[in-house]
Amino acid sequence: MNHKPLVSVVMITYGHENYIREAIEGVLMQECDFCIELIIANDASPDSTDEIIQTLIESHLKSTWIKYVKHEKNIGMMPNFIYALQQCEGKYIALCDGDDYWIDSLKLRKQVDFLETNSEYAYCGHKSSTNCEGVINKLPLEVKSFSFKELIFENFLNTSTLLIRKSVIKDLPDFFGTITAGDWALQLIAVKNSKAYILPDYMSVYRIHENGVWSSLDNKIKCLKGVQTQEIFKEFYSDKASIYIIDKAIKERKKRFGSVKISCFKKIMKKIKSKLNNKYF
Repeated sequence: MNHKPLVSVVMITYGHENYIREAIEGVLMQECDFCIELIIANDASPDSTDEIIQTLIESHLKSTWIKYVKHEKNIGMMPNFIYALQQCEGKYIALCDGDDYWIDSLKLRKQVDFLETNSEYAYCGHKSSTNCEGVINKLPLEVKSFSFKELIFENFLNTSTLLIRKSVIKDLPDFFGTITAGDWALQLIAVKNSKAYILPDYMSVYRIHENGVWSSLDNKIKCLKGVQTQEIFKEFYSDKASIYIIDKAIKERKKRFGSVKISCFKKIMKKIKSKLNNKYF
């Protein structure tokens, strides 16, 4: 077997002592006929996240392909995410945040098989569930092919479902580090001049909790974070047709989450940037 990883799994974590064990074990249980690597980037968690990770690495036979780094100081969510992406050696990159988890031991094999036999797709995701205080709900999601024209309206795939070709996100634009919705932005970059696919299997779980980066936000902040991402992508999709679609998507997003007064916009955006530059939400 070739010992170079075919898949790099990126797992960023901060303050996930209650969840990180399940996240890591979901990766360790993968049944693959190819090599994978797990890259864990701990952004100076103030709790026992580090101790739990160290214990798992020391006790597990597959620890040789785990790359673990704990930053001495908190560098922020996006810098930590970018750092982890830069460590990837695989042809494909899978994502799983430290508070989410995989539930299918064949997840990576199914996704790799799909991308290996369907070269026209930049990445694939799959159906997933939510876990809110132990209550599991399957999210309804259509099995389909999609492109930028659908994705710019809504990030409908949870982070833990994604398997992306490294080649389509190799050169990230400068603005990527300023984005507050990193997984959505990564998909929008990957899908340019291409398309993506949603597989039918429920293979991961998105955890909803009070400290979640997204789930803990109110609708106003969710709206503005999304609008910020959409606006920035006018630099990446700069043709008139794409900008028209982006403007339409922004209007629909504001309508869906509730309109935001212009006088409040700068104040809320300043709050978002301040939190992003310091610690996690």
